[in-house]
Amino acid sequence: MGFNIGGGLLAGITGLLETGNPIAGVAMGVARGFGGGNVTGEVGNTALAALDAENEAFQISMYGEQIHHQERMQAQSQAFDEMMDEKSEQMREVNTLRDVQMQQRKADNQITKKFIESITG
Repeated sequence: MGFNIGGGLLAGITGLLETGNPIAGVAMGVARGFGGGNVTGEVGNTALAALDAENEAFQISMYGEQIHHQERMQAQSQAFDEMMDEKSEQMREVNTLRDVQMQQRKADNQITKKFIESITG
């Protein structure tokens, strides 16, 4: 069994063009030159496998980005909730102080009225 130079060169060039990998092109050329099977089918299968692997890696990276985005959104949401809770607590404190101040004014008015009555009466 000899080496088919023409078939080997053709398979090597085809492998290089389809995969973009020179090592894969040389390996396919050598395999075809020694009478290897259907190189075009092997190249096609290799190319499809490479595309599948690339697509899977892309999907995994997109999933990772989505998880990272969700974690950032959760952190923002939690920070917003904490800020709103703090603001609500401050508003309750202000309202309580306002109520106490109003009661104090009423008491001061009563004292002032009684003082005026004691002077005029």
